[in-house]
Amino acid sequence: MAVLLADVGGTNARLALARNGVIDAETITRYRGDDYDSFDKVVQTFLTEQDNPRLSAVCVAVAGPVAGGQAALTNRDWDFSEDRLARLTDADHVRLINDLMALGYATPRLDGDGVSVLRSAPAHRARNAQALVVGAGTGFNVCAVQHLPGGGISCQEAEEGHTSLPANIHARLMERVGAQAMPAFFSTEETFAGRGLAQIHLAMHGEKVARAEAISTAAMQGDPRAEETYSLFTELFGLHLRELALRFMPLDGMFLAGSVARSFAHRTQLLEDAFLAEPYMRHIPENTPLLLIRDDMAALHGCLSAIS
Repeated sequence: MAVLLADVGGTNARLALARNGVIDAETITRYRGDDYDSFDKVVQTFLTEQDNPRLSAVCVAVAGPVAGGQAALTNRDWDFSEDRLARLTDADHVRLINDLMALGYATPRLDGDGVSVLRSAPAHRARNAQALVVGAGTGFNVCAVQHLPGGGISCQEAEEGHTSLPANIHARLMERVGAQAMPAFFSTEETFAGRGLAQIHLAMHGEKVARAEAISTAAMQGDPRAEETYSLFTELFGLHLRELALRFMPLDGMFLAGSVARSFAHRTQLLEDAFLAEPYMRHIPENTPLLLIRDDMAALHGCLSAIS
C-alpha cells in the first residue's frame, strides 16, 4: 500500500509515492501544468507510470483556497475534489490542503540543508510556539503554525495574497512609481509575487520583461536599472514582513519559501534594514528570525505529515 502525495502550483505539479512513512525519491515526478487540461489527467499519467499502485491515502497541496473538500488553483483553471480523487485513485482517504499549509506541516522537520538563516534573532528571546510560512513565487500567501503542548502542530489556512497593501507600503510604492501605476498593485499578491516585480520594473523604467527572474539576474550582473528595481522590491518586501511579524508574532521563526523569496538570500542586509525600519513595536521583529526554506521536497513531506 502506498500514499500518493502532490504539490500543485500554478506552473508545475510534483507527485510522489510514500511507503511506510517514507517518500520514495525515485517516484518524484514533475509535470508542467501547460501540458495538461486538468489535475486528474496528471494523476492518471503518474499512476500509469508507477504501474498503478494500490493507494491507502492521497494528500494534495493546492496553490489556492480549500473548503468543503473542494479546491481550485488561483493561477490556473484547475479544480480539485476529494470525492473525485477518491473515485479516480480508489484510495481509502483523500485530503486536500492549501500549499502553504503543507509547508507549515513540514516546518518541524526542516534542518541542515533544508533551511538557511536570513536573519537570526537573540537566542535568549521569549518564544511562543508560533511560526509563520510566507510563500512568494507565482503567487503569495501565508500559513500560521502553532506548536501544540502535547506534540504535533496546527496549521491555519489563509488567503493573505488577496488582501490590500498596508498603507505605509502603498505610500512608499506610490512615491517611487507614481499614482498612475498604482492600479496594477491592487493586492498583496499582485505586488509581491513574481509578476509584481516585473510590474514594478515596468513602472519605474518602462521596460517590460517576459520573466521576473530576468530582473534578479540582471541586478546580480550589475545592471543599474534592474538593481534599482530589485532594491525597491526588497525594501517593500521587508516592510511587509514587519507587518506580518506584528500580525502573527511568529517568535519561533518566519519561514520564507518560493522563487521570489529565495532571491532575497543575496540581499539579506537590505531586507533586514526594512524589516527593522519602524521603531514602533520594533521588539517583535527584532525577536523574529527569518529563515529560508530550501528543501524542494518540503511540501511533499508536509502532505505526508498531514495525512498520517
